[in-house]
Amino acid sequence: MHARVSQQTQEARISELQAEVDQLQHQLGQGEDAEKIVNQHIKLLHRYNEAKDATQILIGRLANLKEITVRQIHKDLELPIGD
Repeated sequence: MHARVSQQTQEARISELQAEVDQLQHQLGQGEDAEKIVNQHIKLLHRYNEAKDATQILIGRLANLKEITVRQIHKDLELPIGD
């Protein structure tokens, strides 16, 4: 069974949600498109991941050439081991 919600309760909730949307839009900046910003961030993350993957390949090759572990290369170059 679904509980009935009064018209007044629905209108109050709609007003609350609209106020939240307005506040978030103000934080984002007037005229800014949130979807556009998200898409730009996704593109930047893809570029970052591609650069990181290429770097890891080079570190792996360097480790092979020096006949040491990738972990040791990270340690020698003061690079973080994880993400």
